[in-house]
Amino acid sequence: MVDYVTVDVFTQTVFGGNPLAVIPDARSIPEGRLQLIAREFNYSETAFVYPPDDPAHTARVRIFTPTDEIPFAGHPNVGTAFVLGRSDDVFGKPIASEMVFEEKAGLVRIDLLRDGGDVVGARVLAPQRLELGQEVEGQVVANCVGLAAGDIATAAHAPRIVSVGLPIVVAELANLEALAAARPNADAFAQAGARYWHSGDRFSTYLYVRTGNGVENLRARMFAPLSNIPEDPATGSAAAALGAFLGSLDLESESTIRVTITQGVEMGRPSRIEVDVEKRGGQVERVSIAGYCVPVMRGHLRHT
Repeated sequence: MVDYVTVDVFTQTVFGGNPLAVIPDARSIPEGRLQLIAREFNYSETAFVYPPDDPAHTARVRIFTPTDEIPFAGHPNVGTAFVLGRSDDVFGKPIASEMVFEEKAGLVRIDLLRDGGDVVGARVLAPQRLELGQEVEGQVVANCVGLAAGDIATAAHAPRIVSVGLPIVVAELANLEALAAARPNADAFAQAGARYWHSGDRFSTYLYVRTGNGVENLRARMFAPLSNIPEDPATGSAAAALGAFLGSLDLESESTIRVTITQGVEMGRPSRIEVDVEKRGGQVERVSIAGYCVPVMRGHLRHT
């Protein structure tokens, strides 16, 4: 038996945001059981925590979707830091306001958010710089989400594969009505993945609409049916990649750009993700995401 904790991430309300299962000490779990456990929880991600390889770091964290292991994701880092930050210690070490997680995408640096001394959330620095992949035809994205090609807005940019640790296709939509009407088509996703992706089963889309004149306020939805995630209520890695990408298109700004992304509304799980994009010399230097968390469940898991 091992302990587990579930939390809702990017929200201050129970049953909002994105649910996450955290195994704070996964050392006793056989390798072959990790994917089964993630599938059993059936959340978009489950985080397994181990002692770090480098004792100077906080922990080693592995992240699984219901179908596979991924190198990085936003809400598992925010939620795992929240869970560990509210513990007595992490593998015998005292809790620090700054954490470093070892992950497949690299080192992930995290600052705990506190309110009156209580840990209430976390800010996560993306482990990689912005990487731009190829553009994706608007009609392909439209087919994936059941929309017309005219619903894809291309004035600012074409749909494109972007990443700060986990690649995703970002696309701007023309209006909120199109965003609300989007529905994932798994067959179209599979066809798009075979055409554009080095690993077709991970082809996923992050759709957004500007709700103001600039990029400071966005509404978004994320679809990844090939990873058994028809829709995700809050996607930190995608939010970070989108924020960094939009920041790279802003040639005038040389300071920090803050983007607030509201996601999960159509699912009845409203989420709020704060993205800070730091620029220097016209280039995106760093991108971080922040959000609040609330604890939901705690229990014991049988893995044999």
